[in-house]
Amino acid sequence: MLKGARANILEAIGHTPLVKLNRLGHGLPAAIYVKCEYLNPGGSMKDRMTLHLVNQAEARGELSPGGTIIEATSGNTGAGLAMIAAVRGYHCVFVMPDKMSTEKIASLRAWGARVVVCPTAVEPEDPRSYYSVAKRLAEQTSNSFYANQYHNQDNPGGHYRSTGPEIWEDTNGEIDVFVAGMGTGGTMAGVGRYLKERKPSVKLVGVDPVGSLYYDYVKSARLTKPFTYKVEGIGEDFLPSTFDPKLLDDIVRVNDEECFLTARDLVRMEGLYAGGSSGAAVAGAIKYARQSGKAENIVVLLPDGAAKYLSKVFNDEWLRENGFLGDVHGLGFVSDVLELRQRPVISARATDRVRDVIGMMKDHGISQMPVLQGNELLGLVTEVALLRYLASGDHSLSSTVAALAEGDYATVTPETRVELVQGLLVDARIALVLDKGELVGVVTKIDLIEYLAKKYGAPSRTSKSPPK
Repeated sequence: MLKGARANILEAIGHTPLVKLNRLGHGLPAAIYVKCEYLNPGGSMKDRMTLHLVNQAEARGELSPGGTIIEATSGNTGAGLAMIAAVRGYHCVFVMPDKMSTEKIASLRAWGARVVVCPTAVEPEDPRSYYSVAKRLAEQTSNSFYANQYHNQDNPGGHYRSTGPEIWEDTNGEIDVFVAGMGTGGTMAGVGRYLKERKPSVKLVGVDPVGSLYYDYVKSARLTKPFTYKVEGIGEDFLPSTFDPKLLDDIVRVNDEECFLTARDLVRMEGLYAGGSSGAAVAGAIKYARQSGKAENIVVLLPDGAAKYLSKVFNDEWLRENGFLGDVHGLGFVSDVLELRQRPVISARATDRVRDVIGMMKDHGISQMPVLQGNELLGLVTEVALLRYLASGDHSLSSTVAALAEGDYATVTPETRVELVQGLLVDARIALVLDKGELVGVVTKIDLIEYLAKKYGAPSRTSKSPPK
C-alpha cells in the first residue's frame, strides 16, 4: 500500500481542525474556537461515536457478518453507520422524523440504506414515533443490531476515547469552557468526562433550543412539555440515559431564528460551511461569553455541515416562509406582549400554604400560578391540580403548595418571537417568561389574543372605546 494512504475511509475519521472565530467573536472578552467536526468523512461528529459503537457491538458478538443495523436518527448517526456498513458489508434501516431535510434522507439512500419516515409531532411512546418504529423493526428483523444511540453507553464512550482527547491535545490543555448542543447528550457526557478528569475547572455548557426539555430540566429539575421546533439534530422530547445532567455547569437556550441566522453567518463571515445545529452551538457560546464577561478560551463543537441544509437553512424562500428572515414583518416579541399587559406577575412560594394559594387565585381572578423556590421557577399550580388534591380527601389546606407544582407550561424569553409563542400555546397551558433564569412575566392565551387584536386595530380590555 502507498505510504500515507488509508486502508479504508474509516481510518480518516477524526483529526478535524480547531479554528478561531474572528468576525463573529469580535468584541467579546473570550476567545471562541470551533472544532470542525463536519469535516469528518461521513460529514459529522457522529462518525467517531458510530465507529466505536459498531466496534464494540462486533466485539460483543451483537453484530455479525451480513447483519442489519437499525437506528432512529435525525440523519448524522445514520450517515456514520451507513458509511461503516458500506465498508464492512452490513445492511441498514434508518427511521427518521419527517422534519428532517431532504438532503439527509437522500444521502442515506445514496449509501444504500432503507429509510423510514415517521411523524415528528407525536409523543416518544406513540407507536408512530421514530423511536418506537425503530425498536419494533429491530424486534422483527432477524440478524439485526439496534444501535440505540439514546441509551447505548458506547455513544458517550466514543467521544471519551476520541473527541475529548483530541480537543485536549488541540488546546494543549488551555481550554476553559466547552460548549456543545444537547441531542442524545452523548457528546457532552463523553467529552465532558474526559476534560473534567484532566482539568476539573473546565466549564461544560450545553445549548438547547426552545421547545426541547433539557433547559428547564437542568434549571429546575422538572420535566416540562416539549414542543415542535425547526432546527435539526439538537434538543429532545425525552431524557436519554446517555444524558448526564450532573456534568453540566450551565445551559443556554437558543431559538430557531438564532440557530439559522448564526449558521448563515458562520458560512458568510467565517467561511465555515456548517449547518443549523452548528449555528445553535455558536449562538449559545456567544450568549454565554457575553453573560460571563471573562477572558477565557471557549471551544465549540460544530456537529455537521451546511450541505445537508441547502433546501432549508440556506434557502431564503424557506426562511422567509417560516418567518426567520429579518426582512419579514413579524408579529413582534414577548417583550411587546408584556409591555401591553403591564401587570405584576402573581406567583406563589414553594412554602406557601394551599389555603393561601387558593385565596390569591380567587383575589386575582386567575386559574394558574407559577411557583418559585427562592428565585428559581419550581413549576405551575393550577385549579385542576388543587381540585384533584382536595377531592382526594387525604390532604390538608395547611400543606405547602410545592408538591402540587406541575410541568405543563412552556418557558420563553422576552426576545422570543410571538409566532413561536402562538405555536407553543396550542398545547401548553401558559408561557412563563424567564430572563437570565428569573421569572419576569407570564403570557396566557387571552394575553396573546388581546395583543394580536390590538395589533390589528381592536380595542384592548383596558382601553375605552370612543363614544358613538
